[in-house]
Amino acid sequence: MTRARSGLLALTGLAVALCLPSAGAGARYAVGAGAVEDLPSLKRQLGGPAQSLAPLPALVVERSSPPRLHDLPAARYVERLGSRRLAFVPEDPLAARLQWHLPVNRAFDYWQTPPLLPPVRVAVIDSGVDRTHPEFEGKVVGGKSFVGGSPYVDRQGHGTFVAGLIAAAIGNAEGGAGMAPSAELLVAKVVQPDLSIDVLAEAQAIQWAANQRAKVINISLGGLRDPRDPSRDTFSQLEAAAIAYAHGKGAVVVAAVGNADAAPRQPWPYASYPAALPHVLGVSALARDGSAPPFSNRDKIYNDIAAPGQAIVSTLPKVLTAPFKDCPEQGYSNCGPDEYRAAVGTSFAAPQVSAAAAVLLAERPTLGPEQVTALLTRTAVDVNAATGCQQCPLGRDELTGWGRLDVTAALRALDGEIPPPDRFEPNDDAGSEAARLCCLTKRLVATLDFWDDQNDVYAIRLRRRQPVYVSVRGPAGTDTNLILWKPGTKRVDDFRSLDRIAAQSAHPGPRENLSYRATKTGWHFVQVKLGSRGEGLYKLVIVKA
Repeated sequence: MTRARSGLLALTGLAVALCLPSAGAGARYAVGAGAVEDLPSLKRQLGGPAQSLAPLPALVVERSSPPRLHDLPAARYVERLGSRRLAFVPEDPLAARLQWHLPVNRAFDYWQTPPLLPPVRVAVIDSGVDRTHPEFEGKVVGGKSFVGGSPYVDRQGHGTFVAGLIAAAIGNAEGGAGMAPSAELLVAKVVQPDLSIDVLAEAQAIQWAANQRAKVINISLGGLRDPRDPSRDTFSQLEAAAIAYAHGKGAVVVAAVGNADAAPRQPWPYASYPAALPHVLGVSALARDGSAPPFSNRDKIYNDIAAPGQAIVSTLPKVLTAPFKDCPEQGYSNCGPDEYRAAVGTSFAAPQVSAAAAVLLAERPTLGPEQVTALLTRTAVDVNAATGCQQCPLGRDELTGWGRLDVTAALRALDGEIPPPDRFEPNDDAGSEAARLCCLTKRLVATLDFWDDQNDVYAIRLRRRQPVYVSVRGPAGTDTNLILWKPGTKRVDDFRSLDRIAAQSAHPGPRENLSYRATKTGWHFVQVKLGSRGEGLYKLVIVKA
């Protein structure tokens, strides 16, 4: 596996956020007329006090309960009036001057003042982090190296760069700003001096981070995925098991989809591992003009969300900026080596999403990882020709997933309907990975997601000749399938295991049911599988006679 680098840029003006009128007081409405000459007639129809906005053809009224203003003959439109407020803007000098990704992500538009949030542990699995950097004072709460040496010595600079995008201090009048100011950093060093990463070191680091109560794990590295050529595909069952372990411990795992400079050609149509694994939020890069740059890997399934990945500015160990003595901003990438002064890559897009996940968890600590993923992806801004990406179609696509990260929209979505947590995850395969169910009758509600969680597997124990009835009602508008596997099955969806299917129901549509009488005693496996694009809740009923 090789290290991937990433970055993205974004530039906007001073942002504003909509603030609705408070409940209780009378709400204000602007009632528009067709022309200024119509205002007297409109005022008579209103039958009460009204403020004229002439020469604008509109009146302003206040009502404690909304009247039927739309029914007035002279009313052209009715608009409930809110107020606008300035969003909080970090005063750190590089934030305003060079960190264009902050306004593009609407990283701070949710707040009027610097946010005071509870701490959230974020693990950076990378080349280490320079703990002595002033931007990380009091923020590094633990570290471990899985390749020797100190986790707090970062000779490559990659990990320190990633950490700064997440957790650099705000309001300290120097440098830049991190997007998750309350993040506490766990540092896992896995990068060798030659920039290679051993899969064992990575898997151990993921497990360590989960055991250290990391709520978010950022992995800005990747191994080549090539389903058409197994000889160069770097899939690792050990890595997948580590990801599943971390997810089961409640961690949101975020990974870069990878850069095509580490692939056979550019652009590359497959996300790297571990982004191309279930329960990993895969992040691609956007260019400053809103397009999908050719270096950012594509993927129809595992590319979940996009963030700026070009001309990104962040922290660097001062030892890497010291040779550039004439540059005043020591410790920052704009004073670093060439590869960091114009930093590009999905590696630097991923930590922006990790920071957004940490902010959501700071606001709502009870969120499960799949809920955080849903909030971030379902509030993303669709990337298409209107936003600068001529090659991006409307809706989810292989270039940008669900769209561009929007932190403020995700935070506002906390006040709406949030998908319930799936307490059975991860249960993606047979054997020890299946969720074990008890009782003669079991009714449960869980979730499936074609792009992240296509399979749920449950283990049920049957006696020889014991009948069982299973039914599922899948997410609306999907094709949901139901399969029962015999005892001893190790993997579902493996053509070598097809002879172990005991019964199945695979009709078009979301509803399936099957019945079976066990031929031997043992743990059988119920698989619920999405056979079409879509996601959502399903209901499963298992009845044993």
